[in-house]
Amino acid sequence: MQVSKNKLNKQVEKQIYEIFFQTLADLKRKEDVKIFIRDFFTPTEQSVLVKRLAVAMYLEKGRSYEQIKEALKVSSATIANVDKMMNKSSEGFILALRRIEAEEWAGKLAKKVTNFFK
Repeated sequence: MQVSKNKLNKQVEKQIYEIFFQTLADLKRKEDVKIFIRDFFTPTEQSVLVKRLAVAMYLEKGRSYEQIKEALKVSSATIANVDKMMNKSSEGFILALRRIEAEEWAGKLAKKVTNFFK
């Protein structure tokens, strides 16, 4: 992926980032998010983002680099980069991982409740 070397005016850049972030925040339904991602990101960009999140999940669960490499078909460098990002500025990773954990917990609880009433 190439990014233009021509720099945007800082005010314009700030405005378009704000519009982008607000657009993401306004996407409420999973189907809408899928459509947005499909149209705004190339398949390669999508794969990079998805694998980055998966690597973070595996690292959070204590999996080894070898296990992650085998399961996700990523390089040690990719895993190391995600590990470094998680340790350097992890707010976004923490936010995402906590939401994933909450969904997993809710799913497990719902299964237990369903089984209880069977």
